[in-house]
Amino acid sequence: MDLLLLLLHGLLLLPLAALLLYRCSPRFQYLCKVAFFNCWIVAMATLLSPFAAFRGRSVENMKLLRAALLPLKRFYGIRMRVRGSERLRLPGPFVIVCNHQASLDLMGMVEVIPERCVPIAKRELLYLGTVGWACWLSGIIFIERHRRDAAIGVISRTAGTMQRENLRVWVFPEGTRNLGRSMLPFKRGAFHLAVQAQVPIVPIVISPYCDFFSSKEKRFTSGTCTIQVLPRVETRGLSPKDVPELTESVHQAMAEALAEMSKGDHGDQDTEQPLLRQGEDRGSPQGQGDTAGSSQ
Repeated sequence: MDLLLLLLHGLLLLPLAALLLYRCSPRFQYLCKVAFFNCWIVAMATLLSPFAAFRGRSVENMKLLRAALLPLKRFYGIRMRVRGSERLRLPGPFVIVCNHQASLDLMGMVEVIPERCVPIAKRELLYLGTVGWACWLSGIIFIERHRRDAAIGVISRTAGTMQRENLRVWVFPEGTRNLGRSMLPFKRGAFHLAVQAQVPIVPIVISPYCDFFSSKEKRFTSGTCTIQVLPRVETRGLSPKDVPELTESVHQAMAEALAEMSKGDHGDQDTEQPLLRQGEDRGSPQGQGDTAGSSQ
């Protein structure tokens, strides 16, 4: 009986001990928040997948995923500040390219993702139980990063689908997570896709998380995240031979925006000049107007 009472007292004190540890240990707080993030995604995918299954595989199911992920920013005390969101109000299909830092990018993505937009994701995600099922039902495009021929086939099919179904596609062209203050070189898959479909590219830059999140330091607090939508880049008239220059010009524009954000300059940048299409002069009216590695 004494042993039983001792166990009961221990169980009663366990929540209090966990709360004290959460408040006193940044590392424990980090682990708890990351665990909650992953558990929330699994739980929401499990709950919502049966409802999405009634509609079948459809981009319209992205609305369910977005609604499930939007509350996370409030749980973590993260304020999302969006600049240039009007640049996403385009009538037709387009390709979004965005820097990729961590799983937290999901919160930034759902904050600004337009209607009829799906991400390109690594195929391994498809096998994560109900999470993979929910992603498949939402129309997410899966790509095998280590099979170039298969990736090229996915890009060709996606280019046709974008035009037929007025689809927008979200790509992380760095190809892997990068928590640094600079941007990794871009894979060219997203740019081949845009050129093949002859649709604009809309660059999006998410500010560094280092003020409130660090997987290396095991730190996860509240803070502010700025999402900057840059001017679109037209691809009409471009061919595959223009892709390297197109990739580099978009990378440069996004890297410059990220560098400004890294310096803490989150001022209004909406007065910047639109990015030029490759080969256009600044005076031209038109200038004013994840391939295998392009997934998460």
